[in-house]
Amino acid sequence: MTIKNNMICDMETGVCGVAGDEEMEIIDFNQPKKTIDVYYVTDPICSHCWALEPVLRRFTEQYGDHFNFHTVMGGLLEKWHDGPIDPANGIYKPADVAGHWREVGVQTRMPIDGSLMIDNPVQSSFPPSRVFKVIQKQNEELASVYLRRVREALFAFNQNIAEKSILVEIVSDLGLDGEAIIREAELPSTKQLLNEDFALAAKLGARGFPSIIMINSENKGVKIVGGRALESYVAGLEQVLDTAEIQPKLQPALPSLLEKEKLLFSKEIEVMYDIEQADISAYIEKELPSDDFQAKEILGETYFIKKQTHEENL
Repeated sequence: MTIKNNMICDMETGVCGVAGDEEMEIIDFNQPKKTIDVYYVTDPICSHCWALEPVLRRFTEQYGDHFNFHTVMGGLLEKWHDGPIDPANGIYKPADVAGHWREVGVQTRMPIDGSLMIDNPVQSSFPPSRVFKVIQKQNEELASVYLRRVREALFAFNQNIAEKSILVEIVSDLGLDGEAIIREAELPSTKQLLNEDFALAAKLGARGFPSIIMINSENKGVKIVGGRALESYVAGLEQVLDTAEIQPKLQPALPSLLEKEKLLFSKEIEVMYDIEQADISAYIEKELPSDDFQAKEILGETYFIKKQTHEENL
């Protein structure tokens, strides 16, 4: 009996057989050279930025190898005053925000309560923005997690993220010294860092939130204002890269994504995996072990949280 040497067992199918004709294949493990800077101009209390989270996550997950991502604080609300804050949306006083936020939440299915702005309104977005700058100085990735957590607290769970006690709790849950971070956020040097972000946002031409500005090595780029579909950001990236088509990475497996994010709303899973809302339960049942997550509901929307292990609770 003759044993052939060019046999192979396929990892995906489990079928074993004869390998292809090519004896040697040239492969390239080099990551694409990041020649693009993507600036995300935003604010912790920007409702349209909250609504953009599902699309922005998929964009950065699948195309992030092609760019360096920078989050820039834009300074949406320093304080309330007698004049209009956002006349385009009819916002002159805190109570005006509640209806606008609820409308955004219903339209986009990223849940927003909004009643906080009637009962205990956020007086300024600067305190949570300064905390972001302190954390960003230490760890860019952790700063992004912090920004997600303050938005969850504000929009879905109706907590006042301008209050010190709320900020301390959120920061402490990240494994940082919440009290120390909040103290540092009040220092003149941190306020200067925030002012530098405002200056950069102005230089980039960002006049509304969210704004995504993509700039290539020749200092040319595109600006995309407002929440858009994934295709808009991909098209912008292709334009600044001067390429016809970019091959995206595969989406991360849902268990690893939930492990990373800790909480995902149904809309975020639908956008990431091209799932219809009606099919989400079947998809979750297929992809997630039942003992790994809890499904909960808020404001008519389902969300999924990662169950903590005994070691994580210690």
